[in-house]
Amino acid sequence: MTPLDDAGVSISFEEAQRELESIVERLERGQPTLDEAIALWERGEELLRLCLGRLDTAQGRIEELARRAEGAAPFPSPEPSA
Repeated sequence: MTPLDDAGVSISFEEAQRELESIVERLERGQPTLDEAIALWERGEELLRLCLGRLDTAQGRIEELARRAEGAAPFPSPEPSA
């Protein structure tokens, strides 16, 4: 399940990362109540899974592009000017 924002829209990697950082800061300050801390932790786990999944997908795409680049013919050398 992809984490959603308050409007029910799927969030980007960058938005998920920012929200996760905010959750970590709040938990580190120790101010949330126990119930709030549990809810924050659960949301943090959702966001972490989203971020890791997107990073894995990006890594796979980069590896595929690198394989294609290795198999591609190099550009022809420019002919020297006379």
